[in-house]
Amino acid sequence: MMMSKIRIAVTGLGNMGERLVYTWLPRYAQQAEVVAVCDADGDKRSRAVAETGAREYEAAEYIRMLDEIKPDLVYIAVPPAFHYDAALAAFERGIAVFCEKPLANSLDEARALLECASESGKLHAVHFSFPQEPAVLQVGKWVKEGKIGEIRELELLLHFPQWPRAWQQNSWISTRHQGGFILEVGVHWVHMIQQIFGEITHVQSHVIYPDDPQQCEQEVKATLTLDNGLRIRLSGHSGQAEQERVSLLVHGEQGDIALENWQQLYWNEVGQEPQSVEPSIPAEDSRLPIFGQVVNLLQGQPGQIYNFYDGYHAQVVLEALRHPSSEGEVDVRPLYIQREQ
Repeated sequence: MMMSKIRIAVTGLGNMGERLVYTWLPRYAQQAEVVAVCDADGDKRSRAVAETGAREYEAAEYIRMLDEIKPDLVYIAVPPAFHYDAALAAFERGIAVFCEKPLANSLDEARALLECASESGKLHAVHFSFPQEPAVLQVGKWVKEGKIGEIRELELLLHFPQWPRAWQQNSWISTRHQGGFILEVGVHWVHMIQQIFGEITHVQSHVIYPDDPQQCEQEVKATLTLDNGLRIRLSGHSGQAEQERVSLLVHGEQGDIALENWQQLYWNEVGQEPQSVEPSIPAEDSRLPIFGQVVNLLQGQPGQIYNFYDGYHAQVVLEALRHPSSEGEVDVRPLYIQREQ
């Protein structure tokens, strides 16, 4: 029996919204269709309409779109400051939500969204894809196998010669309110660390901001502590004369693992030079794209996603990093919310 296609409304036709329309959707054309698009840019809307046949709505018409179209799923790919209102409106109308990361623009918003999502009974997913990349899956496999022995320390490096990056120019990503590399890039790594290494229990952070109160951070130095006592040293900065480096270094008693610039994997034994390694993870072990997992679940098929609990738990750490406590190290465990069984 042929299942009905999942009817999707897309709000936000930036990089990620366009990726759904032009890259992911063709792969799942038998299972899903975009029936509405919403964005402030008329040219982007027109292109998406020509590709999908969807109805178009201006950004201010988001609520009207939900009420008229009544989609099965809304994909929220607008800037973080708009996630709360967009997701809340969808849940209030009984619509499933697939939201870009970070989940929200504050911890209060993230908590409220998690509570609303849970009460709605509808699917709620955050677009975390990094843990499913082959290089990251390989790191997780090595850690589980004890490839470098007992882990002694981790280093997380978020180094940018400029922020925003040359390819990433928009009106919000350099603002203190909803931008910055801690929130925009750190969310990927914090969530990945939570998936592989366990719960982050304590955060001690020092952030340097420019004089302009509208501009995002320039530097962060932090220590994150895991539930097993393992420490992660975080070093982040922008505007320094060096190449971009976004990497995780894992130091063990028998060697080191390095995940350099998102996908370059290195390993070495103690005293040896690092050697480049290609991941040996079977393709079927990855759940990418996450969009496909969302579609499967909505059609009653097996699928695995990261939901609003994952989004909220990452936000707990991100907000502790962005807003350091004057008292030093903060125990963030009381802020976590237990998952429903």
